[in-house]
Amino acid sequence: MQMFLTVILLLIGFVLLIKGADFFVDGSSSVARQFHIPGLVIGMTIVAMGTSLPELSVSVTSSIAGHNQLAVSNVVGSNIFNLMVVLGCSAIFSVLAVQKSVITADLPFSIFAATLIVVLGLVLGKLNRVCGIIFLILFAYFIWSMVHRTMVSRKTAAENAEEKQEDEDIKILPLWQSLIYIIGGITAIKFGGDFVVDSSEKIARAMGVSETLIGLTIVACGTSLPELATSIVAARKNELDMAVGNAVGSNIFNILAILGVAAVITPVTISTENIIDTIVLIVFSFVVWLFCFKDKKLTKPEGIVMILMYVVYLVYICLR
Repeated sequence: MQMFLTVILLLIGFVLLIKGADFFVDGSSSVARQFHIPGLVIGMTIVAMGTSLPELSVSVTSSIAGHNQLAVSNVVGSNIFNLMVVLGCSAIFSVLAVQKSVITADLPFSIFAATLIVVLGLVLGKLNRVCGIIFLILFAYFIWSMVHRTMVSRKTAAENAEEKQEDEDIKILPLWQSLIYIIGGITAIKFGGDFVVDSSEKIARAMGVSETLIGLTIVACGTSLPELATSIVAARKNELDMAVGNAVGSNIFNILAILGVAAVITPVTISTENIIDTIVLIVFSFVVWLFCFKDKKLTKPEGIVMILMYVVYLVYICLR
């Protein structure tokens, strides 16, 4: 009976994630159009932070409880899932045009953030409170630089005409309704993520799966479901910048903000396995960067390759 209820909660969680993502994208898109905010900025800030609520909850709770290994493996595992599965699935649904700023600034910054984990893990073996503060400062700098870059950039007449056409194609909701959609979407995503993670964890523990493997697989994939749902919905609604920005922005938020907060609460130990998984994340990031650099887009074949690479990684961590 207990297992039956767990499965029911798991299904409810999936429904909340999917519908919450739908409302969240609609509300965010409407606000972006009303205030002439680029979809990429919305995706890397509001959407990325909103969909990363499950990771924040799991990592901070794990840090407080002293389960630091789960905190790090959750973040690294979620980032690999975001990069390979979220962007891969989104590219399968619709070709993702990637802006130049993502290729030249955002993806490299994401790789830099992951490299910091490897360096600090090799040198210190942990993230202490000073490291946590530095991570949070770097995250604040990233947000500032992205907004500043967007504000000072000049749109050409053709771009303005294109944006105007997009505004006409997308239904603009009243501001109060947009805010309800955003808040309601975040709430549904948060509780949906909780239900999926808790239920998946109970099922995994009943099957005798280790905590590290749970962090890299069940919890990481479960907490990344909001990103997956939101990015796929955004891609299907032709909000391609939001789909890419959500995944890349969530990865930067996960490392710098979530691990930063966790490390400030209590020092976070970085194990050898964490370092290996982070190196895998860096390698995967370079692969995605090369895909984007080549044609300034992610196509369906590249999306399939990304998902297959994730499957190979999944087999590896299950066997090691």
